Amino acid sequence: MISTLRRAWNIPDLRRSIIFTLLMLLVIRLGANVPVPYMDKAIIKQVFEIGQGGLLQFLDLMAGGTLSNFSIFALSIYPYITASIIMQLLTIAIPRLEELAKEGEEGRKKISKYTKYGAVILAFIQAWGTTFGIFQNALVAETFIQKAVVIISLVAGTSFLIWIGNLITEKGIGNGISLIIFIGIVSGLPSSIINYVRFARLGLVSWITLIILAIIAIAIVAIVVALQEGERRIPVQYAKRVVGRRMYGGQSSHIPLKVSMAGVIPVIFASSLLSFPQTIALFFTGDVPEWLIKYFTVQGSVGVWVYSILNVVLIMFFTYFYTAVQFNTVEYAKNLQQYGGFIPGIRPGRPTSDYLNKVVTRITFVGGISLALLASLPIVLSHIFKLNINFGGTAVIIVVGVVLETVKQIESQLLMRSYKGFLK
Repeated sequence: MISTLRRAWNIPDLRRSIIFTLLMLLVIRLGANVPVPYMDKAIIKQVFEIGQGGLLQFLDLMAGGTLSNFSIFALSIYPYITASIIMQLLTIAIPRLEELAKEGEEGRKKISKYTKYGAVILAFIQAWGTTFGIFQNALVAETFIQKAVVIISLVAGTSFLIWIGNLITEKGIGNGISLIIFIGIVSGLPSSIINYVRFARLGLVSWITLIILAIIAIAIVAIVVALQEGERRIPVQYAKRVVGRRMYGGQSSHIPLKVSMAGVIPVIFASSLLSFPQTIALFFTGDVPEWLIKYFTVQGSVGVWVYSILNVVLIMFFTYFYTAVQFNTVEYAKNLQQYGGFIPGIRPGRPTSDYLNKVVTRITFVGGISLALLASLPIVLSHIFKLNINFGGTAVIIVVGVVLETVKQIESQLLMRSYKGFLK
């Protein structure tokens, strides 16, 4: 990875893209410290000290500390992610949206526009619930204009993040939205490590426990890398055919089936869905009921196991769902047959589709159960060691996945420029 970054830095246009991306991330971190007016920060700090079932700490970690500061980026980029997920589901359910998705670049632009509209609407709803629900006691605004300024500031912050994310994707390196999530999570890592060390010095937790957790964290990173890089290669042979005076085909290739095709989306969606009941309770009452904490959160004696089991089930479900959305075995088999390709030992058409479906189902199970266990492991460990592990499996999976995705994009840019140099 370091070698790839060094080679990319030596290429002028790639260096400009990297510098542009770093500057945009710096703007995001600066904006994370711009406070929303008419909010009492002391009361917000007290709300976080109470804990609210640990949900606020988790949301603050994923937002890069902007929620506890109640900055203009307090809602982060997550309204846009939620809108994207809803739009993907609607694309499958509504034929018109499915047609737009197949129209190419113009169709994708329209869907992207609808997604941004949906993100603004969700940001407004979330800003309203956060201001008048979770932090209603911290609101010092009296007039309608003052309250509107608070809501508009939060919605504008999210809209600005969406704009920066798209700019990074177009002019920078990597996926802008993923990098915004990445920088938010990573920004909270140093403070978490310092807190764990402080607990060990005060005798609240043993050094052996911290060493064990560090080893487990390294193991999680290694397994996530193996999952992201792992693939099953299915051999494909192309039949020879004569067109005019030339003969085409006859070469061998393969279909690379990723073990984790869905990436980190199942983990993000599962965690969002599990936090939904607590979020709704916070929006409307400003507090989480005791029964909800006991039975459906990681802080409850029963809830930690219920939460972990539901987390595994939801991640498995969404892993299969998004894999089916991304890799349509029937369409792939048709395209393979159309171009004269076939899998050795498998008849073209329906048998090829059934074979691909069987292979995808098996490797998706391995990828899904691995993601589910990795995401749930820190939850169980925090319950066993009596230690609040905020930087858990979900955050590690997202961080590692974004880093690998960005490095791969840089490598593809380097490869493309190598081809250009060869053609010259």
